[in-house]
Amino acid sequence: MSVIDLNSDVGESFGNWSFGDDAAILASVSSANVACGFHAGDPVGIRATVRAAVRTGTTVGAHPGYRDLAGFGRRFIDMDPGELRDDVIYQIGALQALARAEGTTVRYVKPHGALYNTIVHHEVQAQAVVDAVRAVDSALPMLVLPGSVVERRAAEAGLRTVAEAFADRAYRPDGTLVPRSQQGAVLHDMDQILEHVFRLVDGAVRAVDGTVLPVNAGSICVHGDSPGAVAMAENIHRELTAQGVTVQSFA
Repeated sequence: MSVIDLNSDVGESFGNWSFGDDAAILASVSSANVACGFHAGDPVGIRATVRAAVRTGTTVGAHPGYRDLAGFGRRFIDMDPGELRDDVIYQIGALQALARAEGTTVRYVKPHGALYNTIVHHEVQAQAVVDAVRAVDSALPMLVLPGSVVERRAAEAGLRTVAEAFADRAYRPDGTLVPRSQQGAVLHDMDQILEHVFRLVDGAVRAVDGTVLPVNAGSICVHGDSPGAVAMAENIHRELTAQGVTVQSFA
């Protein structure tokens, strides 16, 4: 693969609580998954993140999640599908307005946290998210875990999907992510992360049991709130470029 997208979750600071260095990490990634206010983010901070993305030429995407500020959107919520659909529509719309105020647009959607993981296997919630994206703009691509229910549902609805992999997360043998509650779920060693990323670029991932799984990823996520996230993104971008891989947004 000679071209790959690097994405990062940003815009997640809220009031006096600061998460990540958005301005710094945006210099190394090509797509910004911007929080929409339900799991994290406030209007001032979200708009500032969009403004920073405009300065760095980074593509802006919506990062909607469950209405769960206290849990940072990392707790499953058993929602009525119509309510979930409208919550996602609301969040995309809020980011669209702030992006327009900064002279740019929302170009894709990536669900956040527990919602992202739930729609890997939950048929009803996956359909609700797909319905929301289609209602807002059927031309918006969705970043999804490959082989997930939402990937299938989106394709059935005529939406474009882009398979995503994770630079700093461990994988289970079934291709899903190791839950954050388990030891070793998040990778921290830079050499291990780079080996992991280059394997992803080559179309594979090594699971925690040593199994090598095929992965056709169009985008690789570097979590913006991880310790050392800025240095991680800089290293990944630099090493990919050195090996002739172009970092470029899929959208």
